[in-house]
Amino acid sequence: MAKLTINQVLQQAVDAHKGGKLQEAHRLYTAILKVQPKHPDANHNTGLLTVGFGKIELALPFFKTALEANPSNAQFWYSHIVALIKLERLIDAKVLLDQAKNKGIKGADFDQLEQRLNDVSKALGTKPDYEVAYKIGIALQDQGKLEEAIEAYNKALTIKPDYADAYYNMGTVLQHQNKLEEAIEAYNKALAIKPDDAGAYNNMGTALKDQGKLEEAIEAYNKALAIKPDDAVAYNNMGIVHKKQNNLEEAIEAYNKALAIKPDDAVAYYNMGIALKEQNKLEEAIEAYNKALAIKPDYAEAYNNMGIALKDQGKLEEAIGAYNKALAFKPDYAEAYNNMGIALKDQGKLEEAIEAYSKALTIKPDDADAYYNMGIALQQQKKLEEAIEAYNKALAIKPDHLDARTQKLHQQAHICKWDSIADDANLIPELGTLEKHVAPFTLLSLEDAPDRHLTRSKIFAKAKYLQKPLPPKDRPSKRPKRIRIGYFSTDFKEHPVAYLIAKVLDQHNRDQFEVFGYSLHGSSSCEMRQRLEKSFDCFTDAQDISDRDIALQARQDEIDIAVDLNGYTQNSRTRIFAYCAAPIQINYLGYPGTLGADFMDYIVTDRFLIPGENQKYFNEKPLYLPNTYMPTDNCREISQKPMNRSDMGLPNDAFVFCCFNNNYKISPNEFDIWMRLLTKIENSVLWLRESNQFSIINMKNEAQKRKVDPSRLVFADKVPMDEHLARQRLADLFVDTFAFNAHTTATEALWAGLPVVTKIGQGFAARVAGSLLNAVGLPDLITETEKDYEELILELATNPTKLAKIKEKLASNRLTQPLFNTELYTKHLENGYQQAYQNYFDGNLPQTVIVPK
Repeated sequence: MAKLTINQVLQQAVDAHKGGKLQEAHRLYTAILKVQPKHPDANHNTGLLTVGFGKIELALPFFKTALEANPSNAQFWYSHIVALIKLERLIDAKVLLDQAKNKGIKGADFDQLEQRLNDVSKALGTKPDYEVAYKIGIALQDQGKLEEAIEAYNKALTIKPDYADAYYNMGTVLQHQNKLEEAIEAYNKALAIKPDDAGAYNNMGTALKDQGKLEEAIEAYNKALAIKPDDAVAYNNMGIVHKKQNNLEEAIEAYNKALAIKPDDAVAYYNMGIALKEQNKLEEAIEAYNKALAIKPDYAEAYNNMGIALKDQGKLEEAIGAYNKALAFKPDYAEAYNNMGIALKDQGKLEEAIEAYSKALTIKPDDADAYYNMGIALQQQKKLEEAIEAYNKALAIKPDHLDARTQKLHQQAHICKWDSIADDANLIPELGTLEKHVAPFTLLSLEDAPDRHLTRSKIFAKAKYLQKPLPPKDRPSKRPKRIRIGYFSTDFKEHPVAYLIAKVLDQHNRDQFEVFGYSLHGSSSCEMRQRLEKSFDCFTDAQDISDRDIALQARQDEIDIAVDLNGYTQNSRTRIFAYCAAPIQINYLGYPGTLGADFMDYIVTDRFLIPGENQKYFNEKPLYLPNTYMPTDNCREISQKPMNRSDMGLPNDAFVFCCFNNNYKISPNEFDIWMRLLTKIENSVLWLRESNQFSIINMKNEAQKRKVDPSRLVFADKVPMDEHLARQRLADLFVDTFAFNAHTTATEALWAGLPVVTKIGQGFAARVAGSLLNAVGLPDLITETEKDYEELILELATNPTKLAKIKEKLASNRLTQPLFNTELYTKHLENGYQQAYQNYFDGNLPQTVIVPK
């Protein structure tokens, strides 16, 4: 055998077969099949030999294997059919014969074979009737030939109109074709004939579910269960419908009933995991997925969903491990690659995240979510135009992808592509205000509409934070000597919030308060980080701890008041507060607006920011400070390094308008005014922040459109903070943006001695600069209309005496007015904390807190 090829051995076997040496032929065919078990000729010829030996039933597997190996060989079909006829398996023979003819197999007299089949049928007193047609339908259905299968079932029903099984199977085919109404009609006909068919009710329930008729689906499943109470599939399906209705407890109950009947039902455990995840019961969801995997170790979908739950716990490495296991069992699993990308992005591994999204899109090119997620990673890499292109691809696939639409608008604002924003401007009021949520922060700069900002936050909070809070703590019987304040932030580093809050943390009265810090993201070793760590009585680096465990840590630390310094900003971990980390929870400083969440009790504010008539736009109760809500650090160093205008690319003899706000805050409304001012005031320039190269190009183009020389726009690059403060003294006047004012940026300008002119709006973000100007004693720089804003700036730019007096007043007020009195501010904030705690201690619900001057 070793010296001969397979073909040589085959030839020897065929020669022996033809020469009547049947045992020798059988030995040689068997030798070939040991080497190549699916060899078509060896299998076919072995089948012929076996028929010759009179063992026709044993020949069928050989004929079947030969056909599977070479389905175009007519003789293989012919031999198989003949064997079936000899066995009087006429229905199976008819099914196989029809398959051969449908495939157009040539080289055998199938017509003669059909005649032979009919002759045998007549001799036996049977014929291929409704049962044959029905069997043919099943065979065609198994082959995926659905239209031909329906035709066969209809033929069976023409012969036997009360054939319930044919109606049932026709329903399954129609359901597979997504012809749901026709499928339901077929099931109803089956049930009219055979009312106790639990399977028909079960399938009908699934068709009704797919139509969105959820109550009718549950009714159908109940009918199935009335007939067959131990139908685990029906309970599982019912659970799926309850989950769709967001009746999560009922869904879990249904899955438990399915598992009581069938304890090894991996799908039921998987579905239960999904429902528990929806309830944000992440540990229980993971346990359910593990049970599914114990039954079915290669359950890729269970690994994928376990990864999602682990990711939501903040266990990113474990999540990535779960996604890798899913991909080991299902290498073409696009969703697992997509989810892995999200986890890698959250780890800051942006290149690896983009690679994962690319793999998802290679497998599933129409995956809008993968394009969206890639856009997020690209924008974090500052590749803003590529990010916008990714969002456009997501929208081309799924035009109603609200997250992609919203992020696209936000990034277009970052690069000042205002024409493109205008194309979608009519969509902005509806984004995130109907049923589907979007990230609320992205639209703060695009419209000044506090009613819609509230609606967006409420919808967002309801969709994102469904988990059950930790059990409430018992209210203490005795007021503590020191209240424990916990500050939670992802921004304990070189960040505007850190600069604002740093000295307040230092100034807290340790006789009245213990101050805890929880760092939720990043572990920078910068100077600011080191300063902040020393400012807390206890500091926890919690970036690798799950949200629930951080809430538990705060409970263990006996935090009385938990302060969220992020709100809905980048890398925020609001879920910590949804778990209820402390009996009092406060939205403060990081996010300029309401979180719309019932688990937040207060928002730190002032009367200017939230006038009484605007309280209706906030879910939290206001904690009113007497001057301004914003803390400052009156020890911030301003560089003494010599610098002049030419160092900054500014003309020495020009009037310098300045706006160091982020570019996404600038809209055509402000820009139109600024360009008119440059036109009216000869030898003036506009000094802007260099946020990104695209915004520079676009704003220069926009200036040119307004007939202003683009060179009159000067862009400031990034410098150390003390130098940034110092260089603002080279400007003449800071001009503010409208929907989203200067916030930290305004305090920097005012601390440096640069006056700020603002126009106030309706929402929180649109009133901050006004609050700051009131607190520094310069209310005359607050305007209420665009006309007044433009006229005031023009007057100050053309009246050097008036502008000089304002600068003198600012220089005097810096250290005498409340804005930069950090010590006084901290006392006011502490008074607010004390009032909020006393209100809780007295057993009251949160109510408005007013701190007196």
